[in-house]
Amino acid sequence: MTERPHALFAMSAENVPLVFPPGVLARLRESLDIDPGLVAEDFTDPRIADSLARAEILVTGWGCPRLEPAVLDAAPQLRAVLHAAGSVKGLATPELWRRGIAVSSAALANALPVAEYTLAMIFLAGKDVLAARERLRTRRVHPGWGLVPGIGNHGRRVGVIGASRIGRRLIELLRPFDLVPALSDPYVDTAGAAALGVPLLPLDDLLRTSDVVTIHAPDTPETHHLIGARELALMPDGAVLVNTARGALLDHEALIAELRTGRLSAILDVTDPEPLPADSPLYDLPNAVVTPHLAGSQGNEAARLGLAVTEEAERLVAGEELAYPVDPMALAREA
Repeated sequence: MTERPHALFAMSAENVPLVFPPGVLARLRESLDIDPGLVAEDFTDPRIADSLARAEILVTGWGCPRLEPAVLDAAPQLRAVLHAAGSVKGLATPELWRRGIAVSSAALANALPVAEYTLAMIFLAGKDVLAARERLRTRRVHPGWGLVPGIGNHGRRVGVIGASRIGRRLIELLRPFDLVPALSDPYVDTAGAAALGVPLLPLDDLLRTSDVVTIHAPDTPETHHLIGARELALMPDGAVLVNTARGALLDHEALIAELRTGRLSAILDVTDPEPLPADSPLYDLPNAVVTPHLAGSQGNEAARLGLAVTEEAERLVAGEELAYPVDPMALAREA
């Protein structure tokens, strides 16, 4: 049997059994010589020095310290970083690529639950489920039987801001349903949008024509407060804004002012700041739904991230190309 390359976990130790439950961990250890009881939460910890010095592969995740040049100096045999989470911006440094170290991310695996959450919220909002539940809880009076005008998901227009991994996955999930999606993204051309099966619209046009607007753009200096008072004013009466990207893309003061008029509704899984202060009006506005950043991988979904990394490790050991390499040139415009 070919000797397995030595690897080291670098993440919050409490996350290892969640991301790598027994079955996934056993499969990972078929490819890598990795000790689940030895986890680098601090690269200066002397207990991990020997393992770091021998490591050919770092299996990273949430809580991984930044991979500064000094850390890489302490890992002279390192040839790959396999990240069992989404963005690597918090840990990656340019020195990784300068040294020829391959970097892979499970961001695509993490995109799936976010897209699923968004799809669910689109349907719930379209049927007015969230607001109806709040009215019923507050008033304890059944509104009576009969058709309710102004709600439903037949032909509802969904505007997707950002052809990110999540945005693209959401577009795929929308295909079987009687919804009408459109896309706005400055990095996608008409042909690219056509390949996704959606029309490409300028942001203002997307906002004017969508019943639901869902944000899937990265948090960069260019996208800070991408949606502000002017943009919110373009949305039609009764429209719903969904944000599962990052809170800073949305001007919350402008949103609160708009929500207070009752003209729009919002579903926010991310906020700015995060978490919201206890006195934020968003907790009390009846047309705002705030969830605590749970759209991404949670509970048993975390194992999908570990499986993605395990499959990457198998490719690496077999001498194959990584399926999910991180392009350092694209990092500036990614989440």
